[in-house]
Amino acid sequence: MKRLPQLLALAAVLACSDAPFAPTVENMAGDYTAHVLLTSDNAGAVDWIARGATLTLGLGRDGTTSGHLFVPGGGDGGSDLDADMAGVWLLVGGKVSFGQTADTFVRNMDFVPSQDRLSGDHTFDDGTRVRVVLTK
Repeated sequence: MKRLPQLLALAAVLACSDAPFAPTVENMAGDYTAHVLLTSDNAGAVDWIARGATLTLGLGRDGTTSGHLFVPGGGDGGSDLDADMAGVWLLVGGKVSFGQTADTFVRNMDFVPSQDRLSGDHTFDDGTRVRVVLTK
């Protein structure tokens, strides 16, 4: 009988660890930073974080976004892309989408939420694949 409380505590921990993550506005709200920002096309792959790109996104509980995107050379060898990420975000059907004035890949792709993470992977009409991982 002395072991019963220990066994019950262990069972409770194991039961919680198997619970699937269920994204909500409350648990997805927060500040995110890109740790992966990759593009690939017929010419090859580019690691934009290694080249100095940054992406921060703040997701407010009220559905607003803040943050900043900087891509040196604009991704096409031209001028830098420097964009304000102010706008809105929605959690619908298990995916996060963004609406912003700035015309960037962020507003044109869906992100899959998981615990403290947003992951996006989208191939655009021109054949460019963009992969992004943001973490809190």
